[in-house]
Amino acid sequence: MLRMKTDTFDLLDLQLLSALEVDGRAPFSRIAAVLGVSDQTIARRYRRLCAEAGLRVVVLRDAVRLGEDQWMLRLRCAPDGATVIAEALARRPDTYWIALASGGTEIACITRPRSPGDHDDLLLGKLPRTPSVVEIRAQQLLHRFYGGPVGWLPKFRALSDEQRAALRPDLPEPGPPRLEPEDAPLLAALERDGRATYPELRRATGRSESAIKRRLSALLASGAVYTDIEYDCGPLGHPKAAILWITTSPGALDSVGRTLATHDEIAFASATAGPSHIVVTAVVRDTAALYAYLSGPLGHLEGVQHVEATPLLRRVKQLTYRPAR
Repeated sequence: MLRMKTDTFDLLDLQLLSALEVDGRAPFSRIAAVLGVSDQTIARRYRRLCAEAGLRVVVLRDAVRLGEDQWMLRLRCAPDGATVIAEALARRPDTYWIALASGGTEIACITRPRSPGDHDDLLLGKLPRTPSVVEIRAQQLLHRFYGGPVGWLPKFRALSDEQRAALRPDLPEPGPPRLEPEDAPLLAALERDGRATYPELRRATGRSESAIKRRLSALLASGAVYTDIEYDCGPLGHPKAAILWITTSPGALDSVGRTLATHDEIAFASATAGPSHIVVTAVVRDTAALYAYLSGPLGHLEGVQHVEATPLLRRVKQLTYRPAR
C-alpha cells in the first residue's frame, strides 16, 4: 500500500482526491457525508487542492470502450526544439500525457485520433515536416492493463470499500458505448470543466437540463465517457515519474501486464505494438525508489526480458493544457 509522505496535504485531502476519482461530479454534500466532515470543509479543501496541486476535474471519452485507436509517440528532438514541439502537441485536442524526457531531447505523448484524418495529419503530415524532430516512433496501444477510468489513487487505499460504494453515482442500466454527433457540445464543455453545473451545460449545448442529465447518465453508465482528475503528484510525496518500455517473452505478455497493474508504483500500463511489448508509467518518491522498483519487483518478474527506463523531466500536459504564464 502506498503512503503519502508530505507536509503539504493530509489524509482528508487524499480522501477528497480519491472521492473525486470515484465520481468527479459528486456534490460536496455527498462527499462530506461519506468522509464525515462538513460541506464547508470539503469546499475549502477542494479550492486549496485546485490552487496548490493543480486539481482539475474533467469528463473524457474512453477510447478503449469506444473502440478508438490510441498511440504512444516517442519523438527525439533537437534540444532547442523539444519544448516548442511539446507545447504545440499539447494544444491539440487529441493528445494527452505529454512529457519531456531524456535531458529534454525526447517527448513522450499519447494521442487519441478521433478520425483517420487526424492520425494521418499528425504522423504523416505535421511531425515529419518539423525540422527539429529527429526521429519518430509510434507504437499503437493494444490492450489496457491499468489506467483510464481506474486511477492511481486507489493504491493509497484512502477510502474503504463502503465509502467507495457510497460515492458511486446512481446510473441507469448500461447501453452500448456510443457517441452521437449531438453529444459534441456537451462533451466539449465537460472536457473543459467536469464539474460544470447543469445550467452551465444548458447554456453550452442549448438542450434542457433534464435532457442533459439523462444523456450524461447514459454516457457514464455505458462507459463511453468517465470522470477523471488531473493533479500534481508532488504534493502527495511522489514527485518523480518514468516511462518504462518493457520487452517480454510472447507467452508472458498478458501475465506480466496483469501483474504490473497490481504494483503500487504503476499509474498506467498497456500492451503495445512495436519494439517493446508493454509501456507503463511509474510514479515514485525519488530516484532511489525508482531504482528499488527496477531492481526489485520489476526485475524479479518472470517473463520480463528487457526494460528501458525514461525518467520524465517535466509534464507539459496531463489531461488538459494550461500554458505557462
